[in-house]
Amino acid sequence: MSDTVVVVAGGLKPGLRAFASIPPGALVIAADKGAEYALACGLHVEAAVGDFDSITPAGLEALERAGVRIERHPSAKYATDLELALDAAVGLGPRRILVVGGAGGRLDHLLGELSLLASDAYAGVELDAVLGRATVNVVRGERLLFGRPRELISLLPLHGPAVEVVTEGLVYPLCGETLAPGSSRGISNVFADREARVSLESGVVLAVRPGKQAPV
Repeated sequence: MSDTVVVVAGGLKPGLRAFASIPPGALVIAADKGAEYALACGLHVEAAVGDFDSITPAGLEALERAGVRIERHPSAKYATDLELALDAAVGLGPRRILVVGGAGGRLDHLLGELSLLASDAYAGVELDAVLGRATVNVVRGERLLFGRPRELISLLPLHGPAVEVVTEGLVYPLCGETLAPGSSRGISNVFADREARVSLESGVVLAVRPGKQAPV
């Protein structure tokens, strides 16, 4: 069994490349309509969570026929379906969580999803996401990232400054700099080759590759 739990979000249907990034044997948690997407791609869904205001009646029936554990929440709730799904994924004790889907066209939802990925609530797991054409790696401490030579990558600090940021393998190196939220210092860097290392003393950075999805 994989040490990765996959969260299939609602919003826009994930592309084939997103589903191709799912490691064999990974457990799958789906958020609302994400369950419909997951079943359509032949994934075994461990649990589906949310208020199910987006899934079709046929999709909900398919979940029940497949024996998927359904955790239904009221529409008037204090967390998004994605947050509920992430919390359920954390409860399974994985080393890594991969989110696919989301980014459904609403700017407020997208900003909320990015803020959620960087939340301290998920500091204990390695967290990645494939959102539309973009790939996001959450960096705390140190991470080795994989891309393509000349591929764009932006480093975005969230929830406070990222302190003592050091990069290796990027065309425009950062050497012990502090990235403050609201600064554009980390925007539009470039992979020098196929690997890059990003480390920081404290804080959290979203490493965003906006183009074609690369290996996560």
